[in-house]
Amino acid sequence: MRDVTLLTSNGVNVAKSLELFGDMATYDSTLSDFLADINEKENKIKLYKESGDMANYSIYVHGLKSDAKYFGFDTLANYAYQHEMASKENNLYFVTEHFNELILELDRIVHLVKQYLGLEDAGVQTTLTAPRKDRALIVVDDSAVIKNFVLKIFDQQFEVLMAGDGEEALKLINENNGQKIVGMLLDLNMPNVNGFQVLEYFKTNNLFDSIPVSIITGVGDNALVAQAFEYPIVDIIRKPFNERDIKAVVEKTIQYAH
Repeated sequence: MRDVTLLTSNGVNVAKSLELFGDMATYDSTLSDFLADINEKENKIKLYKESGDMANYSIYVHGLKSDAKYFGFDTLANYAYQHEMASKENNLYFVTEHFNELILELDRIVHLVKQYLGLEDAGVQTTLTAPRKDRALIVVDDSAVIKNFVLKIFDQQFEVLMAGDGEEALKLINENNGQKIVGMLLDLNMPNVNGFQVLEYFKTNNLFDSIPVSIITGVGDNALVAQAFEYPIVDIIRKPFNERDIKAVVEKTIQYAH
């Protein structure tokens, strides 16, 4: 059995995280998803910082902030939030001055998680596949943590199709010709093609009636939430959410078209 005191003694708010994950078994398995996703996310953060692309930098540190909050990495979440706010203001000076402390804390957390999971000297690769079902649910989010959390909940009920941005989601829809897809959970703040661009595509192509959409978002801006409701979406659920809440939203979403 893993020693959770290794996490708590290093400042991880495990108790708060269990309000989302429910039990340590789910928390531990989802930590592997975090590790599988974090190298690419860190590389993107470094890339956009070096290029001065504050728009995309903001998106990726927002995703890092959300993941850190889910797992109780409070210090990392706070640093990522500061960088998110600074990048939204195009404050490259702050980002540059405080970049090292963000990366050092991120690397500390990655080292700590590997140590806790017994993976310090092993590479981590997580590949989750869902059995094929007669009905499919699309989850569109740039966080592997969120996608795999939803997958764990619904993989016995639906074929869970996962996309990291709007472009991947639209490709999945076109490949399936909309068949089998009974609903979509859509993040708003994503790189490449964001959630609003997907909503606009749905509006232009009259897809809302055949594929009902609910929003999953960490965006706290009420104006953006109101903008999302200008489209015929079913509902919005704010991150972090727990299993009970996401089940209720999915049920409401799939019943919209049936």
